[in-house]
Amino acid sequence: MNSETPPLAPGLYFVATPIGSARDITLRALDILGSADVIAAEDTRTLRKLMKIHDVALNDRPVLSYHDHNGAAVRPRLLQALRDGKSVAYASEAGTPMVADPGFVLAREAIADGLPVTSAPGPSAVIAALTIAGLPTDRFLFAGFAPSATGARRKFFGELAQVPATLVFYESPKRIHKSLADMALELGPDRQAALCRELTKKFEEVIRGTLNELGQETAQRTLKGEIVVVVDRNRAGASDLDMDTALRQALSSMTLKDASAHVAEQLKIPRRKVYQAALKLGKC
Repeated sequence: MNSETPPLAPGLYFVATPIGSARDITLRALDILGSADVIAAEDTRTLRKLMKIHDVALNDRPVLSYHDHNGAAVRPRLLQALRDGKSVAYASEAGTPMVADPGFVLAREAIADGLPVTSAPGPSAVIAALTIAGLPTDRFLFAGFAPSATGARRKFFGELAQVPATLVFYESPKRIHKSLADMALELGPDRQAALCRELTKKFEEVIRGTLNELGQETAQRTLKGEIVVVVDRNRAGASDLDMDTALRQALSSMTLKDASAHVAEQLKIPRRKVYQAALKLGKC
């Protein structure tokens, strides 16, 4: 790491950090961590270790712990540093701040004060899972963690059953079996899905199949690590917009006839209807 990294402009910088492999850190993130006046982190031990791996020196700069439990006490100090014209870097323990990680209230209050807020984008378990799940990514909904109580969890999944987008959930190893069972119950046992765990780490694994198949395959296993479950949208009542989106994608690499057959099978829509829609798209 170059010890003479140019100084940062004043402002709040949300820094994405690796979800597994330390080499996934971006060069810009290293620059920001190397030159910010103040550094805050969800877990200071994890961030210090990451900075040491990449030879980023602290040089007596303050490193503050900032998370959901101490935010009210630490946030005023960070905001005051920003008002004093300093640069503040905030990093979650892993992944992108505010994506199921702390940072929202800090961002909201900084913005309300007219202070600069920017992002150093990078690793995100949501995007990593969507990339390798093998399910549509043209529209997706990140729903975070499901509630821990059975009744609330089933209601949570039930409310998402008709959302016309791929669904993405985080889950803990302790609750994954119950969640898969409730997903199958509320979203449908034949819904295509992918269970992604330990992303970018040595034991990365992706299990693909229907929700029912995922439940059966993992029933006797003790799963470890961070888990992301990606679930296909409801195909039983695919809309015309779903059909048009799928057709445009298919037509980019298939003939009109093949694209129509592919989309009709994929969305369970009569082939004639799909073919007529493909003809109209072909004339556009």
